[in-house]
Amino acid sequence: MDWLANFIHGFFQFSALLLILALGVGLIWLAYLYWVDVHQTKHAIRRNYPVIGRFRYFFEHLGEFFRQYFFALDREELPFNRAQRSWVYRAAKDIDSTVAFGSTRPLNQAGEILFLNGLFPILKEEALPPSAITFGEGFAQSPYTTHSFYNISGMSFGALSVPAVQALSQGAKEAGIWMNTGEGGLSPYHLQGGCDIVFQIGTAKYGVRTPDGLLDDEKLKAVADHPQVKMIEVKLSQGAKPGKGGILPGEKVTPLIASTRGIPVGMSSISPNGHPDIRSIDELLTFIHRVREVSGKPTGFKVVIGESQWLDELCQAIHQRGLEYAPDFITIDSADGGTGAAPQSLIDYVGLPLKRSLPLVIDKLNEYGLRQRIKVIGSGKMINPSDVAWALCVGADVAVSARGFMFALGCIQALQCNKNTCPTGITTHDPELQKGLNPANKTVRVKSFARNLMYEVGVIANSCGVSEPRQLTRRHAQVTNSDGIPRPLNEVYPDTVPHQSSMKVVSKQPEMVE
Repeated sequence: MDWLANFIHGFFQFSALLLILALGVGLIWLAYLYWVDVHQTKHAIRRNYPVIGRFRYFFEHLGEFFRQYFFALDREELPFNRAQRSWVYRAAKDIDSTVAFGSTRPLNQAGEILFLNGLFPILKEEALPPSAITFGEGFAQSPYTTHSFYNISGMSFGALSVPAVQALSQGAKEAGIWMNTGEGGLSPYHLQGGCDIVFQIGTAKYGVRTPDGLLDDEKLKAVADHPQVKMIEVKLSQGAKPGKGGILPGEKVTPLIASTRGIPVGMSSISPNGHPDIRSIDELLTFIHRVREVSGKPTGFKVVIGESQWLDELCQAIHQRGLEYAPDFITIDSADGGTGAAPQSLIDYVGLPLKRSLPLVIDKLNEYGLRQRIKVIGSGKMINPSDVAWALCVGADVAVSARGFMFALGCIQALQCNKNTCPTGITTHDPELQKGLNPANKTVRVKSFARNLMYEVGVIANSCGVSEPRQLTRRHAQVTNSDGIPRPLNEVYPDTVPHQSSMKVVSKQPEMVE
């Protein structure tokens, strides 16, 4: 047994030497950090409290996660609180979304929406599926008809990872909804799932650009020739950064993304603040008409409402030039929209929220007699059924969401979208992080989330006494004022009487092209 005693004795001696060595290296490292902190001049805390001051940054980083999981109440957090996210998670997993004992939502805060249940709600056998809506009827060579009123908003390939795009595309197909490509171009992964696609043309015109950044008609036609591409959306601005172009950090620009966008590998992708070739209302209408003629698909534009005088100019110009120059739809993005990267000054302070901008646009189109011609899509923080039902009450034809579907994919609101470090693999191109996102599993969650949300909007509609969601109107909801008293929505936003000079909406049948 002497060999065992010698082995144990030697093992402890070796371990002691390793411990002394580790302590020595640790002390040397602390001494080095102390010397660096004392001699650096950028950080006052580290200079006055060497080494210890470094923990401030560590705890500041951890604070984001501790607040989310331990300290914030269910309805406290921003941009989305725990109650909102939890509903999405349950809907995506297709598990019970009922709650017990009573609502935790305060009903007396200004801006809260309440729906007015009817005395005689719709019976289950009386309920109808969502009615169809057609974009570009009588004006586009290939009008687009859909029953869906909740779809996937623009998220570009590049901002999203490959498995995220795959799951969204396949889930959209199974749910019967459309998917917007975002401004990053049309990738093979958008087409892979077989869903309906809205192709977005951003200010940099990725995927359809000439070498000098203008629109290339041949490339546009090639994109539009895909049967899955149903509509074209020209992005003028987006909610999180009005007046600022898209930002894709260089570490996210992989060879595949670079080839899809037509830009150099590894170079940050910074889109212009606006379209260089759209600098007036007339140029906007001309551009929309050109895109529709080249593509044959319904064409509209996406915008954040700020200064709104241009809405009158737009409507007047349409009447002067003819309905064939009108957009087939307008997507209204809320100032509290999301993004992968934007200056905080724009995210926090620029643009109007959807609760103000959506009724403003609806009323303006009604005022000029253009509401029948131009469909309206609402976008911005609509991830729960009540949000979508409100938009339909105000007058939107369709609601779209980006972050709602990110939560369906498994987003935990880690706020890492502007980096390449998303822990759920949704907004990163790091293969090690992407492997946690299984497209087959997330496809089912995307489908379940969309279907369950639309089902519950139908539940709200039936409770209000209408057979299907698109029958909701402003008389079916009230909004709480600053005194905590609900007021009818149709009093807050009265219906607008059209101008006497407004022209009658008559379809212009497109010419047949051989």
